[in-house]
Amino acid sequence: MNISSMNMTIKIIILAGISLVLCSCTERSWNNPYPIEDDSRNIAYSYFDERPKHLDPVRSYSENEYVIHGQIHEPPLQYNYFKRPFELEPLTAVRMPELAFEDKNGKRLPDDAPDGDIAYSVYTIEIKPGIRYQPHPAFAKNDNGDYYYQSLSSDDLKSIQALSDFKQTGTRELVAADYVYEIKRMAHPGLSSPIYSIMADYIVGLKAYAELLKQEYKKRSGNQTVNSYLDLHAYPLAGVKTLDRYTYQIRIKGKYPQILYWLAMPFFAPIPDEVDKFYSQKGMKERNLVMDWYPVGTGAYMLSENNPNRRMVLEKNPNFRLDLYPTEGEKGDAEKGLLVDAGKPMPFIDKIVYVLEKETIPYWNKFLQGYYDASGISSDSFDQAIQFGVAGDVNLTREMQEKKIKLLTSIETTTFYMGFNMLDPVVGGDGERARKLRQAIAIAMDYEDMISIFRNGRGVASQGPIPPGIFGHREGVSGYNPYVYKVESGELKRRSLEDAKKLMADAGYPNGRDEKTGKPLLLHFDTTGAGSDQKSLWDWYKKQFKKIDIQLIIRNTDYNRFQSKVRTGNIQLYALGWNADYPDPENFLFLLYGPNGKVKYHGENASNYNNEEFNRLFEKMKNMTNTSERLKIIDRMLEIARYDSPWLWGFHPKKFVLLHDWYKNKKLGKLVQNGLKYARIDTNKRQQMRQEWNHPVVWPVWLMITIFVLAIVPATIGYRNKERRSMSGKN
Repeated sequence: MNISSMNMTIKIIILAGISLVLCSCTERSWNNPYPIEDDSRNIAYSYFDERPKHLDPVRSYSENEYVIHGQIHEPPLQYNYFKRPFELEPLTAVRMPELAFEDKNGKRLPDDAPDGDIAYSVYTIEIKPGIRYQPHPAFAKNDNGDYYYQSLSSDDLKSIQALSDFKQTGTRELVAADYVYEIKRMAHPGLSSPIYSIMADYIVGLKAYAELLKQEYKKRSGNQTVNSYLDLHAYPLAGVKTLDRYTYQIRIKGKYPQILYWLAMPFFAPIPDEVDKFYSQKGMKERNLVMDWYPVGTGAYMLSENNPNRRMVLEKNPNFRLDLYPTEGEKGDAEKGLLVDAGKPMPFIDKIVYVLEKETIPYWNKFLQGYYDASGISSDSFDQAIQFGVAGDVNLTREMQEKKIKLLTSIETTTFYMGFNMLDPVVGGDGERARKLRQAIAIAMDYEDMISIFRNGRGVASQGPIPPGIFGHREGVSGYNPYVYKVESGELKRRSLEDAKKLMADAGYPNGRDEKTGKPLLLHFDTTGAGSDQKSLWDWYKKQFKKIDIQLIIRNTDYNRFQSKVRTGNIQLYALGWNADYPDPENFLFLLYGPNGKVKYHGENASNYNNEEFNRLFEKMKNMTNTSERLKIIDRMLEIARYDSPWLWGFHPKKFVLLHDWYKNKKLGKLVQNGLKYARIDTNKRQQMRQEWNHPVVWPVWLMITIFVLAIVPATIGYRNKERRSMSGKN
């Protein structure tokens, strides 16, 4: 190395040190993953780990999709943000739907008419005037009133790759016909709506309508010169009609009060025919210009960016109407600060950014650094976030408390269970032998232990199919399963293994062997999954069965094969779960209703359970209002189901959510899909905390520079001395 090179190296080191000093003095953290111009903006940050498959509301039936739907699409009703149990209220509707009963001749009946006289229930829904859709090219018109983009050619689409490439946008008012149009789309043969079969049993004429559309769609699809778009306004549906600009009517067969709950779901949100026609044009699907990718609605937000390999962005709908934050909550909500914004216009947040995160650890670290506003708690990070008190109470760790992070918890309206195939000759049927075998297994399967080991205590063992928060669920000793638990000193205790083994012997399996053949009892559990965590759970299952001398064989397969086995009844035991579609006991008890059997009727009763008394009571109960009489019927149904034990009742999961101190107005409730319009971010506090938590650590760099300098300076001096001696010798 020559002298000039050494001098240059030293200069570089000095400049690097100066740069470090200057960078460490800047206010912005080095590890901030977002653009600097967004630092002070009113943006909320969250994540997703799987791309939403369907953003067309008539096709969507998945929880990760509803996170987006709820902010964009507005059905006529919504759930009150604060009230628990959940309570419906108008969203775009002026008031709750008006209900009238009719006989088979269409004659109006009194409100207290006997159920047997009611042939039709007619719901009349009036929506609020003045509601407008988000800006969208489907509505764009020129000065002559003609649409810009409703008759696009292949040449017109050459420069179009994303929705933002359309330069013109427009809007229009929400009208009743848009709601009617969406209901008709349930029967569209090209959409395969997941609730068509349910609604076809209730909405008058929907089955016939589906057949009509099937024929028309086939005609158009078969002719490649004709656009396959169906203008559904041209095909009347007997059970749904528009009365005037702001009023429409739905005609239901018999009584079905649960239709009100469906009216709070995206399936019943409005779809303008202009949007349907816009996306149906040739060449749009190839560019992902479809409703599944770019939904259109009247809600508080609109999807402005959909890049499922990177991020999804919701932005405030500039056409959103005046919508005020609630002024009343439940007892304790005001003390929690949930009513500070009472009466203020919503939404409070301008933009919501969802970032793709496939791994939990990077996501968790970003949350702790303040780059995500809220977080769930994975098993990997549970001990870092949560600690249990002596009495089993849940608390945040000191680290979380120092960051002023808040913990919200709630029991979800969800049931996870292990089911028996009641068609199986060993575990199924209504005989005493199989029933006692199922009851014995129910005792041995210690779900409290499973919740503790595999869910970090996040859940409660079930006493039946109905979760907390749903009418018919009874807490504690007033609603327990006496075939699995007993009461000791006022508390529930799982029955002993001795009780389970006695049931095994009574069933003809003493010590786990068939008393007739002497062969050990082998049972098969069909499941899906992979990974070490899943294998640990399977080992735990085997251990539970082994406690009563049953050998459990795990048959793991892919999801499609598993579904096929369930459909054909080629299983003995299986595990499934059910999230509430709506807060009514019918939505859980129908999973045990005989005519919903999976094998014979292709319904959701995967256990194929069929008890005549249970079925009769279900038919009586399902359309009743929540009265003491209905509760009495539900109690009897639960008594029957617990005795027959078609399920191991499993558990209801408990949700844990962590919020940074700057995230305001959050109240847990899975059924409330449009909750983001209530949320508020204190951006100043967030920016302050990010700076405090993300100071750059520069001392290791300074240490390396110092070591390098200490090493190079003596070498430089020695080299210079050597050069001088060499020069002196030459002279």
